[in-house]
Amino acid sequence: MLTSLNIHNYALIEELHVDFTEGLTMITGETGAGKSILLGALGLVLGNRADLNSLKDTSKKCVIEAVFQLDNYDLATFFKEENLDYESATIIRREILSGGKSRAFINDTPVNLSVLTTLNSYLIDVHSQNQTTAITQTAFQFEILDALANHKNKVESYKRGLTLYKNLQKELAALLLQQQNANEQYDYNSFILNELTAANLKETEQEDLEALLEKLNHVEEIKQNLGEAIQVSENEEIGLEASLKKFRVNIQKISTYAKDYEDIASRFESIFIEFQDILSEIETAFEKLDVDPAEIEYLNQRLQLIYSLQKKHHLNSISDLLVLQDELAEKIKVVENASEVIKEKEIAIKKVEEQLHQLAVEIHQNRQKAIPILTSQLEDILKHLGMPNAQFQIVLNLSETFSSNGKDELEWLFSANKGTNLGELKKVASGGEMSRIMLAIKSVLSKYTKLPTIIFDEIDTGISGEVANKMAEIMQQMADNMQVITITHLPQIAAKGVHQFKVFKMDDVDITKTQIRKLSKEERIEELAEMLGGKSISASAIEHAKQLLS
Repeated sequence: MLTSLNIHNYALIEELHVDFTEGLTMITGETGAGKSILLGALGLVLGNRADLNSLKDTSKKCVIEAVFQLDNYDLATFFKEENLDYESATIIRREILSGGKSRAFINDTPVNLSVLTTLNSYLIDVHSQNQTTAITQTAFQFEILDALANHKNKVESYKRGLTLYKNLQKELAALLLQQQNANEQYDYNSFILNELTAANLKETEQEDLEALLEKLNHVEEIKQNLGEAIQVSENEEIGLEASLKKFRVNIQKISTYAKDYEDIASRFESIFIEFQDILSEIETAFEKLDVDPAEIEYLNQRLQLIYSLQKKHHLNSISDLLVLQDELAEKIKVVENASEVIKEKEIAIKKVEEQLHQLAVEIHQNRQKAIPILTSQLEDILKHLGMPNAQFQIVLNLSETFSSNGKDELEWLFSANKGTNLGELKKVASGGEMSRIMLAIKSVLSKYTKLPTIIFDEIDTGISGEVANKMAEIMQQMADNMQVITITHLPQIAAKGVHQFKVFKMDDVDITKTQIRKLSKEERIEELAEMLGGKSISASAIEHAKQLLS
């Protein structure tokens, strides 16, 4: 419930603080005193649009702060999902800066207006005569019926199923489109894939081929140098091998004379063995080194094929070509297996559709059972509100189409008078009748669901006498289960409140300010007397006011 409201620098309000309590609270005041300003400030906290005209002093920022007690609203999950600090006494603040920009905070955490609006939909409900048109909206009519049907879990389960159903349909549509596009490319993709597959590409093949071709293209030069190296090594008189052998013999002769010579001999022995090994490899390479024109031709053709494929597909390596090959294979596989995948998706959709239909039928049946209960209670309340011949007929038909909350088509028909045909509610009910119907609906809903704090803004317009008394009694009954705040101009209704506040204007030098204060019992008597008889309060008006309060 709303426990306090602080307003700073808004319209005619310089500084204002008001505390609210449980039960039925009345707000009264002369026309133009600023009751609408109070609601306007509260509307900003609820997420309404703000502008620079809201500021009393445009050189300062406007701050509006409301405190709500959340213990009975089960909102901890909402706070967690929005990454907000949950406090049983939650503070919602709206600031309008001197430049015209606005900011919103929940427990000092900045939030955007969508989060603010969502939270406040759980906390407070403001109703004026202009807002009673909500009754004619199908979504609101379903909410009323579903509250009495008491099948919230079933409706939520249906909504989850509908989301799944729509997602599956989107997936199927995407598959069909993908298949269509893939079919159009199938022949081309198959040709390219066959071309790549036939090439039998290997990951490092290009580098290996280029290295081998480089070697074969210089085979004569390589062979000449290898031959000369062998000749230099094997010449019997001045060859490198003969010289090394002589060197070896010289060192071995003196190796036994000193440790230093022995080490030199040992080191040279390793060099000599390595030399012989290298010479043997050179001889083997020389013997194997022959120029094969056919092999060179093959290598050139193979590399040309690779270069051609890379150029054709604008790729730089065999790795890229192999990736393309895998992608094409997958696309072809999709086309070839598409029918099976689509069939599986269609089966899944059919299964969800059957479950959704069953849920929709159960929801429809529950609503049908709730209709006579709802119409009976509404008609009974309206009799007490001066509409003894009010008659409702709620028509509910099961359609073939899945909608957001079932498969039902709903129509509310209404007649206020005997002898008149039932007609569509929004076409046949007057503004005053709409106000009373809205009050009756809210009264019924208060018995079946946890409503937020409700503010009635002169919902009693056009009402007087005994009807006003009955309207006040209904508000009293609602206040047993929730916080009800009523802005009224009728003394009969104002007297029924547990608490009463007066909104008034006061002049301070050259400035007019709007203020509000809670009235004591004596002040309530005076206020009611003034509402009954005007500024000149008579003794009879005082007595009448006392009777109303008693």
